[in-house]
Amino acid sequence: MILLLKEVRELDITESLITYMDENLPAYLQDWHQRVVISNHDIHKEKVIENALHMVELVKLSLRGQLSHQKIMHLAHEVAVQRLEAKINIGEFVYNVNLGRSEIVRFVTGSGISIEQLQPVIETINSLFDEFLYHAVKKYTQLKDAEIQEKTMFIDQSHKERLTILGQMSSSFVHEFRNPLTAVMGFVKLMQQENPNMKYIDIISHELTQLNFRISQFLHASKKGVQEREAEDFSLEDLFTDILDFMYPSLVDADVTVIPRIDPTISLRAHKDELKQVLLNLIMNSIDALRQKKQNRRIMIFSKMENDSNVQITISNNGPAIPPETISTIFEPFFTTKELGTGIGLFVCKKIIEKHSGAISCSSDENITTFTIVLPIRGAIAKEEISQLEI
Repeated sequence: MILLLKEVRELDITESLITYMDENLPAYLQDWHQRVVISNHDIHKEKVIENALHMVELVKLSLRGQLSHQKIMHLAHEVAVQRLEAKINIGEFVYNVNLGRSEIVRFVTGSGISIEQLQPVIETINSLFDEFLYHAVKKYTQLKDAEIQEKTMFIDQSHKERLTILGQMSSSFVHEFRNPLTAVMGFVKLMQQENPNMKYIDIISHELTQLNFRISQFLHASKKGVQEREAEDFSLEDLFTDILDFMYPSLVDADVTVIPRIDPTISLRAHKDELKQVLLNLIMNSIDALRQKKQNRRIMIFSKMENDSNVQITISNNGPAIPPETISTIFEPFFTTKELGTGIGLFVCKKIIEKHSGAISCSSDENITTFTIVLPIRGAIAKEEISQLEI
């Protein structure tokens, strides 16, 4: 009997509170609307009051014990979609939900019912808002993540298409530019043979060769520069000797000391010209970096056998450190920190090394910057189609 009387009293309190809420609903909505944050650009601002009414209905159902989790979730998802479409910040969204919670609690405490009797009511309201906020934020986050992923995919695709067009344009231009350059280089060689003591002819020849090397970088990044050639066997030490002889004028001009430690027993089977291009590019980059150093400029070149099938080559310099955020992007096409850089050198290096079933990486601190190449000595060289080397 006592239990029955208690349930009757609780039912009376609940119905009395609901009646009070219905009678004073306009005043509650007015107070809440004055405090809530609503942007003038909110395309769903007319639904804000409507959503507040829905929450009041959920509170009444909850007090009567008639509220299901599905109804809470349905409204939470509906509001989350609206907030996303309105481009509302998640912080503002959470603030408004909690503001609605505090306003309802303040609302019911003005009903004249004692705090002791309202305590379970307040707990019910808090539980309802906690569950609503959980489902709303979860749905909002899911929708936001999906939106970001969709935009990222669109940006990546657009970027890829622009790179493809740019690559096609640049390769066509550079390919045409190479024809007259080849003729000029040929006539300079004839002049060297006929006038070996001509002043500055060696410098002109060297600079033309450097220019031709840069053009080759562009062509390697496009299908016009890819020619399937047979791999050949060669000594790694001999390859570096050729490279350093070629780079001698640049090394002297930049006052750079090279310390080579090349194992004379190491031989590779690879596309020699392509590997030479990679090593040349890394050394030239090192020289450029060392120009920022006032003295004691050094490039260290080492090679060693990693195991029976792989060789490791490192090219290091004691120039300025490469920032960590830059390290992760230096092998991307068109990324460069140089004022007049093209941003394709390291991209081409990576493509060539991967074509040879190898790997290239970079590490850097305030003392030393190192590019590490790992190549199979007799590994299978990937027979890539032309399109795989397109930008």
